[in-house]
Amino acid sequence: MNLKPIKLMTYSRDEEITEKVVNDFMKKHQEEVERYEYLGNMYKGIMEISSQKAKDSWKPDNRLTNNFAKYIVDTFVGYFNGIPIKKTHDDKSVLEAMQLFDNLNDMEDEESELAKIACVYGRAYELMYQNESTESEVIYCSPLNVFMVYDDSIKQKPLFAVYYGFDEEGNLSGTVYTLLETISITGKAGEVKFGESTYNVYSDLPIVEYNFNEERQSIFEPVHSLINSYNKVTSEKANDVEYFSDQYLVFLGAEVDEEDAKNIKDNRLINFFDKNSNGQGTNAAKVDVKFLDKPDSDVQTENLLNRLERSIFQFTMAANISDENFGNSSGVALAYKLQAMSNLALSFQRKFQSALNRRYSLWSSLSTNASNKDAWKDIEYTFTRNEPKDIKEQAETANILKGITSEETALSVISVIPDVQAEMEKIKKEEASTAIFDKDKQPSENETDAAVSETNEEVTNAQD
Repeated sequence: MNLKPIKLMTYSRDEEITEKVVNDFMKKHQEEVERYEYLGNMYKGIMEISSQKAKDSWKPDNRLTNNFAKYIVDTFVGYFNGIPIKKTHDDKSVLEAMQLFDNLNDMEDEESELAKIACVYGRAYELMYQNESTESEVIYCSPLNVFMVYDDSIKQKPLFAVYYGFDEEGNLSGTVYTLLETISITGKAGEVKFGESTYNVYSDLPIVEYNFNEERQSIFEPVHSLINSYNKVTSEKANDVEYFSDQYLVFLGAEVDEEDAKNIKDNRLINFFDKNSNGQGTNAAKVDVKFLDKPDSDVQTENLLNRLERSIFQFTMAANISDENFGNSSGVALAYKLQAMSNLALSFQRKFQSALNRRYSLWSSLSTNASNKDAWKDIEYTFTRNEPKDIKEQAETANILKGITSEETALSVISVIPDVQAEMEKIKKEEASTAIFDKDKQPSENETDAAVSETNEEVTNAQD
């Protein structure tokens, strides 16, 4: 499939959002859905090899799928936020309210799914709404049934979004989200009708886009043709193996009738001879029985598969952690192997953090969530890569840095310490509660004898 680049849908901010406008943009979105379905199927293991034209009935027709797409997405998402994103705020009341909001929405799972959807499709959406208890909730959405339209200004700010779906009979239902209101929609494809509308309680559009990159391109989209080629090569190799597993037996210089063929198959015995001109004896030199040898292309096939595999991981910038050489690396060598994926994660992190700012901007715009509508500006995000750690090496480095840097900087090197400030407070408490013995201040021998005598005297008086 030829995947066309995604183009942002734009509309003038000064124009009215009508039923016709929504209909027109929905048609454009339906054209994109085919691309999203293709990428989603690749992640699920449903690839082009499965839909190729069937071969003749007497030919082997294996359809092998090597799911590089899922492996790359799951590996990268686990590396990117396998360790949940940490959020902090200087205002304790805001931090507590934010933690309550995150816990209510199971935010660790929410953000993991958003990252996965963005990697698969190139973009993901998150809808914020008020539940029955007037609490703010969020839910992740795929671009299969959500699209967003931006204004035509240089900043291309979100203008409106549509969430919709069709039932089995082709009836449409959904919602249009604008800056001012939320409108329910019904009808058929190309015949959208507006229904009831309610006021938008948030300060901005209540749908946030999480895009993997500026081009809205999937992480494995640049190599989808390489993955399909890999599947084709492995499938054809399996066909060859199956085709030649039943080798052909060749008879040269001897006639084989149906009864002879049956005896050869049942009795595993071949006994052919050629009579001489007198009708006696044999002339075995004229008879040749052998198996038809298959051409050996194993080396060529393996070289091609290895080249395709290297190219797939190279151009997606994802590390092949199942490679036997990967596990033998440590320290600087491991860092170099993860460098490409680390660069990709940093790029995605900037996009992801920008979307998180929009989420918490919506959240803090309601006074029921935060007393200050600008509270989101002071949120600090900490993204931690989920990669192998050498704790012993980190501890040795921290010990060396203690004499050079501050204690806080030294402790920050150790990955098992999640909160350096809290760890420093624990250390101070332990030092305060532990008795410290100084050899220079220990009591002398005379002072000890005097103390013992005084104690014995007190014991004697108590007995009297």
